[in-house]
Formats: sequence, structure tokens, C-alpha cells
Amino acid sequence: MSDLTDNTGAPVVIARTGDTFTVAVEGRPVGLTRFVERDDDRVFVHTEVEPAFGGRGLATVLIAHALAATRADGRRIVALCPMVAAYLKKHHDFDDVVDRPTREIIDSLR
Repeated sequence: MSDLTDNTGAPVVIARTGDTFTVAVEGRPVGLTRFVERDDDRVFVHTEVEPAFGGRGLATVLIAHALAATRADGRRIVALCPMVAAYLKKHHDFDDVVDRPTREIIDSLR
């Protein structure tokens, strides 16, 4: 998706490698969201953006893309990551593919 931008208008590139989606600005990776796949679930466990790039909406762009990819992959979303959970509370377009974290899921990731 080459037409993505952050709040400053800078082009943003989202990529997936293994269990991680990354966000890059000007070719430099500046954030990521990690997940674990478990059965039909993609469990999001951690998201971060470099502090120097905070406030630019990069986490929002990254999470939106990762969740859309999860839906496209036919998986369900489980948000253990507080940033992903906060995104889902504000954006209800993924409600049909979101599952609540269960004790079983949490324990299986330890």
C-alpha cells in the first residue's frame, strides 16, 4: 500500500515479516506490532513506535493495516496489546472478527 501517509503527510510503508508488521517512514523502520497465531486467532501482543515519531498517527496506520490483513487472512483478532485494544474500542469495523482474550489464550502464550 504505497498511498499510506502519516499525519504529517509523509509516505508510510507497512510490511509483514513472520510474526511482525512494521511501519517505515522514508525507508526507515520506526515501529512494529507483533502477534502470535493460535488456532484461528491472531493474538496481538505488542506494538511500539519510536518516541521520536510519536504523535504522527503511525501506530494507528500500522494497526489498521495489520487488522485488515488479519481479516483478509481469514483469522480472528485477539488484542492483548493495549494499543490494539484501544484502537478496537474506537473503530468498530472489526467487531465481527474480534474475540475477547480468554485465560486459556493468555496462559498458552506464557
